[in-house]
Amino acid sequence: MSSPAPSSAFPVSPAPRGGLVRELALIAAGLVLLSFVIRIHWMADFAVFFILVLSFDLLYGYMGHLSFGHMLYFGAGAYGAALWLVYGNASALIALGVGMAVAAAMAALWGGIVLRTHGASFALINMAFNEIGHFLVQSPLAAYTLGEDGLSCSADPLFGVISLHEDRWAFVFTGSMLLAVYALLRVLTRSPFGILVRSIRENESRVQFLGYDTFRFKWVTFVIASTIAALAGALFTLVQGFVSPRVISPFGNVDVIFAVLIGGAGHLGGALIGAAVFLAIKNFLPVMIPELSRWLDVKLPQWELWLGIVLLVIVFSLRGGIVGTLRARWRKSRAVEAGA
Repeated sequence: MSSPAPSSAFPVSPAPRGGLVRELALIAAGLVLLSFVIRIHWMADFAVFFILVLSFDLLYGYMGHLSFGHMLYFGAGAYGAALWLVYGNASALIALGVGMAVAAAMAALWGGIVLRTHGASFALINMAFNEIGHFLVQSPLAAYTLGEDGLSCSADPLFGVISLHEDRWAFVFTGSMLLAVYALLRVLTRSPFGILVRSIRENESRVQFLGYDTFRFKWVTFVIASTIAALAGALFTLVQGFVSPRVISPFGNVDVIFAVLIGGAGHLGGALIGAAVFLAIKNFLPVMIPELSRWLDVKLPQWELWLGIVLLVIVFSLRGGIVGTLRARWRKSRAVEAGA
């Protein structure tokens, strides 16, 4: 009996149009509603973070590889775009492409190394590469990146009229890119390719037994996830007009990991929900804790302590994340109804 073809048997098939359109409309409506709740100049930052979290969910939630070095590719996209704007030309679209190309090349190279490891080794080796990147932009490349001082840059208006330094246009552009990334990942994860990637997460040995080159599929997924992270980084540069070593710091991985865990790994909608909940907690606690301290007339610990406590409570009480927990309860209720 002949084994199935390793890769050609898995073309990317389109997702059902109706479902995808409804989900995109729901996300767009959510972004608009969110813009009425928080200040408009935060919305572009939110959209950038949403894209970053989606890229990490592809790597961790769907492929099952936890990385402590995902910010390396976000930072590579941010610095790639910034360096092009400073030393190349001021085209926003070219800068966006350069940032993504730099990160894709890095991921293609490092992926051949890190994907030969598993579990904790994979997570820690990625963190080591992330730390190397952080060190490079701080010191050896400081002549170009300006080290800790950061690098200021500016892009020409898109199509000659859309300035990404204006809050309204920055929100529209980053929000549109978020919808495009979600649509791409929705199609990819529900295609035969995505099914195979999830199968590798569940039992890689069985997939290899069927004749598939699992390393190649993992490598492609790793490059895609890293390139999308770089897109988020390049968008950050275009909107902010400034980058510093903070954008490539390994500590930034904590925010992304918690966001995915809160929403529920392996579900794109869950990743977005988790990112929104995490940002809400992180941005409003610094305001709420001092106010609560004055109201109670008691000096409370700094908000960072409360952030850690809240995140731990959420993660441990909702083991499958918000979406995973809701799905489990829904299935349980359906089973009870069927039994009755």
